[in-house]
Amino acid sequence: MSGSDLVTGTLDVVILCTLADGPLHGYAIGRAIKQSSSDVLSVGEGVLYPALHRLERKKFLAAQWGLTPTGREAKFYRVTKKGKKELTTMAAQWTSRSRAVLRILSTETEQ
Repeated sequence: MSGSDLVTGTLDVVILCTLADGPLHGYAIGRAIKQSSSDVLSVGEGVLYPALHRLERKKFLAAQWGLTPTGREAKFYRVTKKGKKELTTMAAQWTSRSRAVLRILSTETEQ
């Protein structure tokens, strides 16, 4: 599933969850999403960076320039207090909705 297939709210919760353990730069965020989803989700730069900027404008993320392990300068994103609160809310909503969809799918496969 590509980034363009991800609904905005889903992408937001995935990004916030990915950054919950600590700051990462954009490329590393995309790589972490791909790895943690066992290569099911792939978020391209054209989708990822606008989402990061949107979350930054909403004050769910804060960013700071720093050096990558390879010595390249990059913008590192971290979840703010407001972002952690939003992640809790979004994760609960997403979990509830995904369980509902799974119930519907299991009903369909039983017929």
